[in-house]
Amino acid sequence: MSTFQYHPDILTRFPAVTGGIILAQGMTNGPTPEPLLTMYQAEQERVKTELENTALSELPTLSAWRSAFRKFDVNPTQYRCAAEALLRRLTKKGDIPSINALVDIGNLISIRYALPVAVFDTRSLQGPITVHFANGTERYTTLGESEAEHPAIGEVIFSDDTGLVVARRWCWRQSEQSAAQQDTTSAIFAIEAHHTNGPADVASALSTLQELLTTYIGGSFISGILDAHHQGIS
Repeated sequence: MSTFQYHPDILTRFPAVTGGIILAQGMTNGPTPEPLLTMYQAEQERVKTELENTALSELPTLSAWRSAFRKFDVNPTQYRCAAEALLRRLTKKGDIPSINALVDIGNLISIRYALPVAVFDTRSLQGPITVHFANGTERYTTLGESEAEHPAIGEVIFSDDTGLVVARRWCWRQSEQSAAQQDTTSAIFAIEAHHTNGPADVASALSTLQELLTTYIGGSFISGILDAHHQGIS
């Protein structure tokens, strides 16, 4: 089973970060079952109504992510964190299409809590996923493409021991290799926050995520909360 950790330099620069992590294996993914799809669609309608008169930038969760992006020199209006991009699509286009059960569960949690939720398929990974500042030699392949590129030096990335990048600009976009597929059986889930109430919100989101995984996906799970005092999980 792959593991997940923050590099000490990340925790020094971002001492308020909280990560809710699940290491999962033995799962059975596939098309989203009808009860889960109904729940997902209802959640989309609820969130749209809730946000009718609210600018996304005013949400404490997203405001804190914008500040975090600026701290490693990324313009958060050019590169929006995954949760803001998802909510922006929902409020502008009206819905988020179903992809598969794992992705839909991650997206449901993300829009409910306005927090980025990553689902990393671990089949291509070697060693732990580490959140760290890029040195520029690491390799990233955009979802749906085949040509590798390199992150900017100092950018926050998630990568394995070989320098394979599974997420760029922290929680902006995942890689081709890490995307959850219908045959995904092992994955790492990461829910992260920087805002004041982050520890409580991440703990609640993590609990809900594990409940949904247990109900609709199955498998075995190791979960935990990471922060400045708890660097990794294995």
